[in-house]
Amino acid sequence: MLMRFGLGALGLGPREFWTMTPREFDAAAKGRLGLFNDARALDRAGLAALNEKFPDRAAS
Repeated sequence: MLMRFGLGALGLGPREFWTMTPREFDAAAKGRLGLFNDARALDRAGLAALNEKFPDRAAS
């Protein structure tokens, strides 16, 4: 049942599915089903912090 949901509803490939942790699968499933009640929108300060922590690399 989980494999059917992962490959079908989530659109994962077999390699992606089998390398996911249970926590990652749970988050993907909840996101797909719209079950995240605690998710907040990212504000400008949060986006700026993420951009600083994980800057885009120039394509080479």
